[in-house]
Amino acid sequence: MSNMTASAFAEEIGVRLKQARLNRDLTQSEVAVLSGVARKTVLNAEKGKVQLEILIAIMMALDLTDQIDRFLPKQEISPLQLAKLQGKKRQRASGQRRDADEETPEW
Repeated sequence: MSNMTASAFAEEIGVRLKQARLNRDLTQSEVAVLSGVARKTVLNAEKGKVQLEILIAIMMALDLTDQIDRFLPKQEISPLQLAKLQGKKRQRASGQRRDADEETPEW
């Protein structure tokens, strides 16, 4: 699958959604009701044309959410990214301090 285009990959996910629905002996209408979307939306999802939130709703309806960790494992923060997130430590301002007897400007 690594040499597939994004469109082909989306279509493959749609095919797999359809097969999961058929394996559970559910119609598109039943999945639509369970996921809170229109039947046409389920049809489009099975063609690989679906928004992420709707895909998740359909996966929940098909009881596929336990597969998420296989599909997209939780990512740990790399040491490099952690260092970037911490940012620069605050440093003391550079420059000379004024003497107390120095004239202050009149505003």
